[in-house]
Amino acid sequence: MYNGDIGLVTQIDADEQELSVVFDGRVVTYRFGEPDELTLCYATTIHKSQGSEYPAVIIPLCTQHYSTLRRNLIYTGITRGKRFVVLVGQKRALAIAVKGQHGERRWSKLAEWLQGGLAERKG
Repeated sequence: MYNGDIGLVTQIDADEQELSVVFDGRVVTYRFGEPDELTLCYATTIHKSQGSEYPAVIIPLCTQHYSTLRRNLIYTGITRGKRFVVLVGQKRALAIAVKGQHGERRWSKLAEWLQGGLAERKG
């Protein structure tokens, strides 16, 4: 199973201490001792939804959550919907997300590691 997969509990066997969950037509059995493998979910984040599709997606947008108003997040959220997508909230929040120039620089040591790796090969 992958992060964001949605399943339906179809059977609980108290004697065997197992429960069965159907994910896209495939039955997966879990032991009662594996509670961290499943999370009850009525909503999920756009981040966790990446790589998944849903029949319907509702995306709340409000200016109070300014730090989440990113064009790439809105795009990812919208592209998760198979049948329809509903944006709920403030038009201004959507405008901030779409127009925003949130080009935050990512700080990593990738270039340094790559150069170090190349130096090791040459030496």
